[in-house]
Amino acid sequence: MEITSTTAFLSSLVTIAIAWMLMRVLNWVWLRPKKLEKFLRQQGFSGNSYRLFHGDMKDMSEMRKQVTISKPINLSDSYVHNIVPRILPFQHHINTIYGKKSFIWNGPIPSINIADPKMIREILFKHEIFQKPKSNSVVKLFVSGMVAYEGEQWFKVRKIANPAFHQHKLKDMFPSIYWSCNEMISKWKILVSKENRHELDVWPYIQTFTADVISRTAFGSSYEDGRKIFELIRQQINNLNESIQFSFIPGWRFLPTATNRRMRSNYNETRALIKGIIHKKEEAIKLGEASANDDLLGMLIKSNNREIEEHGKKETGMSLEENLQEKRFSKFLGMTNQSLMI
Repeated sequence: MEITSTTAFLSSLVTIAIAWMLMRVLNWVWLRPKKLEKFLRQQGFSGNSYRLFHGDMKDMSEMRKQVTISKPINLSDSYVHNIVPRILPFQHHINTIYGKKSFIWNGPIPSINIADPKMIREILFKHEIFQKPKSNSVVKLFVSGMVAYEGEQWFKVRKIANPAFHQHKLKDMFPSIYWSCNEMISKWKILVSKENRHELDVWPYIQTFTADVISRTAFGSSYEDGRKIFELIRQQINNLNESIQFSFIPGWRFLPTATNRRMRSNYNETRALIKGIIHKKEEAIKLGEASANDDLLGMLIKSNNREIEEHGKKETGMSLEENLQEKRFSKFLGMTNQSLMI
């Protein structure tokens, strides 16, 4: 009798546990998304009805593939000035159908799109209410830094980085941009001069030009010195595009898929390379071999050191981790600009 009672008790516990897990799953994949959809529609937002598990992810992936294989934009077409359908095809599609207040489904998680300037202004000014969403672990392997900071950490990093972006500092970068552009055009002249008529694929040169400008203005070095970093970031963009449609699945980041392994490996290797550049720059400034005003990294280090000296506390400055994040994100911005130049 005692054994039978124990078995029945354990069976009941297992049944309850399974029922609880099933309810959690049901809530995640259906009940909660439908509740959020109802709430968003009550708030005046419009969008596709939630579809079980994948939401709009399949449509987003399909539209992205269509854009990838589509023909180049005709330069004589006025459409060239409206590149949003090429860069964000699904978001543009949703905004066209549902207007300035819409939402899309990243799996069972809705994301709202706001194109109303007044609402955007209100959101930006009330940052204590409209806080930044927590990035999932896949995106954190690609984007972080001040764009993801909140509160005191955001104010601290912004205060230190702000002097480097003053107008006169940015004007000092023009010579570096000129030299990068001049090198690219010189290569084109050599290629075109060989024939009276020559078709030139400028895209690889534009990629190199963008990367070279970032290297010169941010690190005071040429593109060749940072070639490995930019190559890793290009790979990371492709990896992110492959993983983003599954990133909403709990525990997906822990699965040893080929893409997840590549993303983690590229993330660690990029950090190591940029950390080496930061240490090298710091040592050069200490030894007087480099000026702290020649590039963005030098200006950040100078501003950071000044902040520490004024307050007498190392905590008031940016840590190496924060420096790493800011430099990594600046490169992300550069690569994003390349993607926009289609």
